[in-house]
Amino acid sequence: MFHYEPKDLTVREVHRLLLGGVAPRPIALVSTISVDGINNLSPFSFFNAFGANPPIVAFSPSRRGRDSSLKDTYNNLIATKECVIQSVTHSMVEQVNLASAEFPSDYDEFVKSGLTPLISELVKPKRVKESPFQMECKLLEMKSFGDAGASANLAVCEVLKFHVDENLFTDGIIDPAKIDLVARMSGDFYSRAGSDVFTLRMPATKKCIGYDQLPIHIRKSEIYSANDLGKFGNSESIPTDDDVKLFIQNITESKYDGFEEGPKSFLRFQKLNDYEKMLKAALGIKENKVRNVELAVKCALQKHDMDFAWKAAMFVKDIK
Repeated sequence: MFHYEPKDLTVREVHRLLLGGVAPRPIALVSTISVDGINNLSPFSFFNAFGANPPIVAFSPSRRGRDSSLKDTYNNLIATKECVIQSVTHSMVEQVNLASAEFPSDYDEFVKSGLTPLISELVKPKRVKESPFQMECKLLEMKSFGDAGASANLAVCEVLKFHVDENLFTDGIIDPAKIDLVARMSGDFYSRAGSDVFTLRMPATKKCIGYDQLPIHIRKSEIYSANDLGKFGNSESIPTDDDVKLFIQNITESKYDGFEEGPKSFLRFQKLNDYEKMLKAALGIKENKVRNVELAVKCALQKHDMDFAWKAAMFVKDIK
């Protein structure tokens, strides 16, 4: 690994490390208004939510790196204490990118970006019509961390009102595929959240056995990844020897249409991700039996069939 202390790097180098390693980052499209009534619109990727009672969000209108000057968003927030924060979706990302250009303070970024202003209900800054998720906010605190170039200014805001497109919801939650958010990465890279979404069962509501309670033969496997072991550790119990014995007996006695034994059949079932047939085929092959059984287990883990995965994984310790 490389090892760095910020004092030994340039500000640009530190900035690049943060952007690459702290990612993907949600993007806040922040609208403010000056005391002269000029609309301002700018995206910020140092942004997140930090509480729900009251709802708190924060972003950083940091100083410009080249000359340490303050941005219009900062100045407007200090003067008016109000803003609207919008989520950024893939359908509007090019216009948001345009809004990030540094126009003079007397320019209206709504006009420059082509985004549509909407009258807000509780604050003066405008909402962005194209965003399906909008938050009217008041500034609670602006915390500054220096006056040099690229120094952070942390704007802590309370959400006064949400505006959310009703078409975003599936079963009462905002569907990531429907909202289709984009997030900031390093350099010119972005990620599209809705295009590669996976689920992860949280362990907080149940008692997990944990990694340390996994049987040694599972922990020592050369087939299972760290994520695979995490799935095992996120379970509440380990199947008994009797459960495993009955499971293997059922697999052995099972009849599958078109099933053929042998290494070639195992490889064919592996390509099909058919872990049940993979296991049955593995049981009939003398060579590499442990490896083949664990490959079937790994496939079952990928399919979230934990009952199958556990019983097959526990059978490995009985293979001679």
